[in-house]
Amino acid sequence: MLNFNWLSGVTPEQAKWIFLGLFILIGLLVLLIPRDYIFEGVPKEERHWYMNLKLWAWVVLGILFYTYYIF
Repeated sequence: MLNFNWLSGVTPEQAKWIFLGLFILIGLLVLLIPRDYIFEGVPKEERHWYMNLKLWAWVVLGILFYTYYIF
């Protein structure tokens, strides 16, 4: 059995802000990914804005962030 008694002092509000901070940190790390790495193997003339995985990662993180913020 895992013992999580050390987390007993964390309030739900603090846990919420910890998770929101983690989403922000992940979003910042996504920004560090080079554009050429995302489009590796795709010819320049076939690259479209909707193929950018940074955009999709930000959308998913935004949805998760908003969901956690509400609840």
